[in-house]
Amino acid sequence: MAPPVNYTDLYTILPYIILTVWACLLLLVDAFLIPKSSKGITAFLAALGLAISLGYSVTQVGIQSTGFAGMVTLDGFSTFANILLLASGLFGVALAYGYTKRMGIERGEYYTLMLFSVTGMMLMAQASDLIIVFLALELLSIPLYVLSALARKLDSEESGVKYFLLGAFASGFVVYGTALIFGATGSTHLISIFAQAASGMTSNLLLTIGAALLLVGFGFKVAAVPFHMWTPDVYQGAPTSVTAFMAAGAKIAGFVALFRVFATAFPAIAPDMTAILWAISALTMIIGNIVAISQTNIKRMLAYSAIAHAGYILMAFVPYGNEAVMPIAIAAGLFYLVAYAVSNFGSWGVVIALEKAEGKGLELDDYAGLAKKYPALAIAMTIFMLSLIGFPPTLGMVGKFYLFRSAIAGGFSGLALIGLITSLISAYYYLRVVVNMYMKEGDPEIEREPWLGFTTAVTAIVTVVVSFVPQFLFLLASTAVLR
Repeated sequence: MAPPVNYTDLYTILPYIILTVWACLLLLVDAFLIPKSSKGITAFLAALGLAISLGYSVTQVGIQSTGFAGMVTLDGFSTFANILLLASGLFGVALAYGYTKRMGIERGEYYTLMLFSVTGMMLMAQASDLIIVFLALELLSIPLYVLSALARKLDSEESGVKYFLLGAFASGFVVYGTALIFGATGSTHLISIFAQAASGMTSNLLLTIGAALLLVGFGFKVAAVPFHMWTPDVYQGAPTSVTAFMAAGAKIAGFVALFRVFATAFPAIAPDMTAILWAISALTMIIGNIVAISQTNIKRMLAYSAIAHAGYILMAFVPYGNEAVMPIAIAAGLFYLVAYAVSNFGSWGVVIALEKAEGKGLELDDYAGLAKKYPALAIAMTIFMLSLIGFPPTLGMVGKFYLFRSAIAGGFSGLALIGLITSLISAYYYLRVVVNMYMKEGDPEIEREPWLGFTTAVTAIVTVVVSFVPQFLFLLASTAVLR
């Protein structure tokens, strides 16, 4: 007789199940019922599936449970991450709707692959076992490899191959690290690893090496130095709508997994990991911002910007071994992930509006004269650039304040100072875009697409308005902190 169904297990991952089933059905519907000339219907159905899963995730706020022998966890942390990831998926669909038509890459599988990638990201947020972490990492990554090469042009295919090869290499580090941790503790379950490490009966050296290898895998996913090499080429070569989705979604998933795994399983080895995290954070902020200065292609500039912002978020997590500071640090990280995601989708929306076929419209000089011809779009881009700098009144400024505060509270004032100095450096290349828009003559042309305009407007409004009342968002992030 088959064992009875455990409904608690299913409830724990219900938003994930909804989206997985929806993606499978969408694949069949798109293949057999939707003609090639009407792939916009597929986009609408994909957005509907994301919205349904998002709505159900909202109903799970405040609920805590575990499923599948503790391998997945439903709590405030995973629910917060799931809502953010599903919202990112909706923004990703909105940016892709008109862009894929214009670029001749409108295919139904685009949206199906995006849904599968979001399911992997959500599972990363709920994973409480290193085996599930690895499975989720592969589920979110493989669709992104395909999406990066979807344009079937040389640069797009090159970006897909580079992303796949380096991603597979990074996944190998995660597997090897998991094996070493299992060898040290006899378990892959995060709470069991913590208990074994705290007991003093394990090999701290083996455990530290295993944790460092996991950090390599997560560092690749969030584009932290020195695991960032793939980022500029993949961001530039991939379709821009894919780049926008990847820049936000993959970073959110990578960081929430890093927060859960290290805060839950590895507090005992925090003294050994702190120096490593400090160095990675500092190098990521410094290299990302300095190299961005020399970029003339907007996609490469935003790629190095994404690298730098990984360093800022990581800065808050350096004192994760300090029990008094850890809740504030993780809440600051979650808050900044929201701020970055909003500014990210907005800025990439402007890039998509100016992009033309064959990669034209992607140079910084192409933004000359934008303020005179399209003032609303120029104002929106200015808001996003100021937010990425951390300049008031924007959500990015509030987010950086929380990040710096958590670093200082943890005793890492030097790291906070590096963050402040590199933020000042970043003002040069971000404001260069603003200078081009307002102070240089040009005749840019944009693509007027309803959903693209909607996304740009909403993200610009949120970036400014929420910066005046950030307390509620930080309170949500604080209540989502791991217990």
